[in-house]
Amino acid sequence: MSKNANNIYGASGLVFNEPLIFDLGTENHEAYSLPKSDVPEENIDDLIPANQKRDEIKGFPEVSEVGVIRHFTRLSQWNFSVDHGFYPLGSCTMKYNPKINEDIARISAFTNSHPLQPEQLSQGNLQLMNELAQDLAEISGMDKVSLQPAAGAQGELAGIMMVRAYHRKNGNPRKKVLLPDSAHGTNPATSILSGYEVVSLKSNGQGLLDPEVVKNAMDENVAALMLTNPNTLGLFEKDILEITEIVHKKGGLVYCDGANLNALMGISKIGEMGVDVMHFNLHKTFSTPHGGGGPGSGPVGVKKNLIPFLPIPIIDKKDDWYFLNYNHPQSIGKLKGFYGNFSIFLRAYAYIKTLGKENIRKVSEIAVLNANYIRSRLKEDFHLPYESPSMHECVLSDKNQLQHGVSTLDIAKSLIDYGFHPPTIYFPLIVKGALMIEPTETETKKTLDKFIEAMKDIAKRAKEDPESLHHTPLKSKVSRLDETLAARKPKLRWKPQE
Repeated sequence: MSKNANNIYGASGLVFNEPLIFDLGTENHEAYSLPKSDVPEENIDDLIPANQKRDEIKGFPEVSEVGVIRHFTRLSQWNFSVDHGFYPLGSCTMKYNPKINEDIARISAFTNSHPLQPEQLSQGNLQLMNELAQDLAEISGMDKVSLQPAAGAQGELAGIMMVRAYHRKNGNPRKKVLLPDSAHGTNPATSILSGYEVVSLKSNGQGLLDPEVVKNAMDENVAALMLTNPNTLGLFEKDILEITEIVHKKGGLVYCDGANLNALMGISKIGEMGVDVMHFNLHKTFSTPHGGGGPGSGPVGVKKNLIPFLPIPIIDKKDDWYFLNYNHPQSIGKLKGFYGNFSIFLRAYAYIKTLGKENIRKVSEIAVLNANYIRSRLKEDFHLPYESPSMHECVLSDKNQLQHGVSTLDIAKSLIDYGFHPPTIYFPLIVKGALMIEPTETETKKTLDKFIEAMKDIAKRAKEDPESLHHTPLKSKVSRLDETLAARKPKLRWKPQE
């Protein structure tokens, strides 16, 4: 690492090794100590049917309370999170989660409410969900929003299921869905699951959809065009109005993947671009926890023509009474138990209400400014595949570094030694060796400058000492792993030591 890269987060220091908890156990250790019960003992065999009891687990760890606490605390210190530092995953919007949102989500009146309690005891919850749905409709320009989908992918699935239901009601479900070649991987998966054939549309030299390409592919067998705006290259689809008009003239519908809404909030509305249905990622745009398997939330918004097909139940209001309305005979049905991930709604609601209309717009303005700042500072060191200004994220490539034998993977792994989580790499697929960087609005210029300094230092080392990048990271708990072997031959079971 060169001497001019001193102002970095990465550092060597005390890092605990940690064995498996199975290897920590000592016979007769317990993680609890309770006083003797004054309730008469019963034989467990008389209380629980034999088929509901678990067999003894050979080698099951017996660990003291302090042993359990230290084990999981040490493991947690190996993890990187958005509370640790900059998390520049492109297309994922890994923004900081304000702690006021977390406090509100932990209010006992919310945490102790049960989804099966009667409506008269749930008016506050239903009102909050109704207001959140209205806020999302206002931000997006859609006419009605369902909060039910459990994640962005399920919101996407709900959207295309509604498209199919709409066309079926009109006498023909149609056969095809059009997708840009830069689409998120869930888009073709959703189309196939919904019974459609996928037609890929090639992006033009500016990384955008060409109206002529859409026009040539569009016919009466096309159910919908699925697109993302801004697209996965972080570029605004400037011909969006012409494109949506082409689709509508042939009777098709337009779905928008809301993954990149962080670039548009308060500035422009997806619903005014000719889009019929879109999903939102509350765990991206609206600052709720993200990653680690969930919980996520992917509300879906529609224009008037698709309202009859929204998933049930729909939250409605009559006079001053909020209720769950199941009386929608054309609905695509229920997608999830109850009405979605309520604790995530609380966090998104708090985020929107805290910011207000003016600051919602400011979020997007700062996110776009931050992305273009990174782009302008790094475009001389890394290849910039498209010249158009970025929106909320920018895409670079390893083209300049490859001539020295340094790949995108080398760059990403080296960033770990500087104390930064790597950006999204090798996506979108249409950019060879892509580095997809999204700073979000929550990062300061000082943090961005440190990240840029680290990237520039890596580019310098690629020219002067490329070999030093091939075995990074060197400061992390483990160095570079064989990820292919881990994916193809994972070790998922523990075997007790003989």
